[in-house]
Amino acid sequence: MNARTMNEDVALELCETECPSTERVALLKETVSDDDMLGMAEIFKALADPTRVKVAYMLDRGGELCVCDVAEVLGSSTATASHHLRTLKNKNIAKSRKAGKNVYYSLKDDHIRTLLHMTLEHQKERV
Repeated sequence: MNARTMNEDVALELCETECPSTERVALLKETVSDDDMLGMAEIFKALADPTRVKVAYMLDRGGELCVCDVAEVLGSSTATASHHLRTLKNKNIAKSRKAGKNVYYSLKDDHIRTLLHMTLEHQKERV
């Protein structure tokens, strides 16, 4: 693509005049706090890794899973599976409990389930 074509493409993406709607902009600025936006971005960052999305989806489908189960499905070491599970836990996507010598993980709540299902549905519509 040459420079002229790129500039034309950029021009198609810009408003030709400045005309923000004062009322709409004011309402949108009040909608969600910056802290909430940062928290949302952290969830998406955690799920930006395909392996972690797979792990989260496994937890959705399988319910509570042992680290060993996750490692087996991933075809990875338990250390690798544990790393991904810990990341999901630290980002408030998953929770864990220890039972004897094993650690079991599950999704934190139905909001994450909904996010996974809606994202998968959206992806399938694109195909």
